[in-house]
Amino acid sequence: MSDNTVALNQTGSGAHLEFSPVFNVAPVFIDRHIDENRGDKACIRTTSGETVLYSQLFQRVNQAGNALLTLGLRSGDRVLMIVKDCPEFYYLFWGAIKAGIVPVPVNTLLRARDYSYIIDNSESRALIYSAEFSAEVEPAIADVRVKPDHCLQVSGGDQDFVSLLNDSVMELTPAITTAEDDCFWLYSSGSTGRPKGAIHRHRDMVVSSQKYGCEILNVNESDVCFSAAKLFFAYGLGNGMTFPLWSGATAILCDQRPTPDSTFAVIEEFKPTLFFGVPTLYAAQLQAMAQNQPDLSSLRACVSAGEALPADILNRWKQQTGLDILDGIGSTEALHIFVSNRLDDIQPGTTGTVVPGYEARIVDDKGEPVATGESGYLLIKGDSTARCYWKNPEKTAETMVDGWLNTGDTYILDENGYYQYCGRNDDMLKIGGIWCSPFEIEARLIEHLSVLEVAVVGREDEEGLVKPEAFVVLQNPEDQGEDVTEQLTQHCKQGLAPYKYPRWINFAAELPKTATGKIQRFKLRT
Repeated sequence: MSDNTVALNQTGSGAHLEFSPVFNVAPVFIDRHIDENRGDKACIRTTSGETVLYSQLFQRVNQAGNALLTLGLRSGDRVLMIVKDCPEFYYLFWGAIKAGIVPVPVNTLLRARDYSYIIDNSESRALIYSAEFSAEVEPAIADVRVKPDHCLQVSGGDQDFVSLLNDSVMELTPAITTAEDDCFWLYSSGSTGRPKGAIHRHRDMVVSSQKYGCEILNVNESDVCFSAAKLFFAYGLGNGMTFPLWSGATAILCDQRPTPDSTFAVIEEFKPTLFFGVPTLYAAQLQAMAQNQPDLSSLRACVSAGEALPADILNRWKQQTGLDILDGIGSTEALHIFVSNRLDDIQPGTTGTVVPGYEARIVDDKGEPVATGESGYLLIKGDSTARCYWKNPEKTAETMVDGWLNTGDTYILDENGYYQYCGRNDDMLKIGGIWCSPFEIEARLIEHLSVLEVAVVGREDEEGLVKPEAFVVLQNPEDQGEDVTEQLTQHCKQGLAPYKYPRWINFAAELPKTATGKIQRFKLRT
């Protein structure tokens, strides 16, 4: 095999992927399209009116890689990306990989203290961020113990990355790597609220793009992909970048917050064939359809992940639009979806069946398989899973065992072979498709002078979607009322990512606890 190539050997269970001994993943996602005569085809269209051709992407990726090398970054160095959904995200991400540098896209909804931790933890040598996020990023930079060597805005600063990119040459020889070498990181929240850096290899994006993108969704050259989930999410990274690039399709990028109105407007203007959302958004879109009937005729399929899709939302969506939604489960550690419904086999209320190329099993506390119809811990195995967590051997040993990934989810395999979601194994919440630690919300609430004790749990709203609910013991019980409820809500909104504030605040005389003083959250959930 030639260097930087993948062979797809068809078998009865799908395509078997064989990587060349020297393998850098950037050429197969970027350079290949020039050889396959897609240079004049649009690979990216943005809602701000920009169109990027595959030939332009190839040149800009090379320039971005050279710009990072000019800054003095070398093989294995990390570059943190706090970048909105825009073509520069593509340039920076793939340019780094092609140059042997490790890109680390980070959630753009975080606060300064989160960024300070990630900057310190990742030991990145460069940080590149969109100007829109400077109010949180710049205080974080000032607060860290060891600052990155280079902190640049994408554009608009005294020295910005785009200017450096524009001055760089358009030829770049791929760094010599293998399919098993570290390629990029994604940070995933942990049960303590501290993000964990999941280290992914050069092979991983190929596996998820082929196994889910091609073999489940049938993404092809004629498709136009629009993802409401942003590129910094593992889910959005596949939907909005790797799937279309792998298949030679076109991606639509929108840097605005996804709302029913904004997503409907994008669909009507850009005519995507594939739409990727989360259950919270689908529920909001259904509510908006009572006043507005958008033109969704371009869509051939809708996809949902991030949290379990209630059967009621799926059934109402089908009734309103005539379209099905493929519900699936993925994770940052697995990179994308590993259990999913199919285009020709959708079972409302279930997550479907295992994606080709992956294995799954449900086990009890002792690691033994459970009987059909009994709940247990879902473990999965596949070639897109992260190698380890950065500087966290304890969590790595707990989560990644003998090639199996403990998803942290409780599941049932029913008698028909479909997987049914039962909840999280721990206290983590998934709000709007984004992991959220109750401890982080509790820590913010406890900062308020009125609060003595607090516990946060998940509660289903009227759509069957989980949101944070807080139980608060006040310093002065006589203070409870609408005024303090509003104060606490605003206190959370000002100090946390927007989706994390508690939707309900209840006042209690005391919290249920064990004899050792541990809060019994399961009693609050009931």
